[in-house]
Amino acid sequence: MSLPVSSLGDARAIALALPDAVEADHWGHPSFRVRGRIFATAPDPRHLHVMIDPFEVDAAVREQPDSCEQLLWGREVRGVRVTLDAASPELLGDLLAAAWRRRAATRQRISSRPGRAARARQTR
Repeated sequence: MSLPVSSLGDARAIALALPDAVEADHWGHPSFRVRGRIFATAPDPRHLHVMIDPFEVDAAVREQPDSCEQLLWGREVRGVRVTLDAASPELLGDLLAAAWRRRAATRQRISSRPGRAARARQTR
């Protein structure tokens, strides 16, 4: 069995070690963002909501059922809810890195679509 993450402080350190990651308030709770986009939130000191790709959620829950569960927003899967005292630092680091990559790359992917810049210039 791997070592558990002992606190929200450990999760915070992992999240803020990612490039350009910052912590900001989200309805009275900590959130971790890159380029203004949330990749994780801490609804309470024992849990972290990590916004990984919905297609990756099933694997995380299947492989780590004691520490991961689906995070639903309405009926949509939005990521995983991680129980910090049951998650290893490696698992948490992998999940946070995946969520960070997903949020950090979104704007770059959109702005790099062929023809998008030309269409944007035409509408101005």
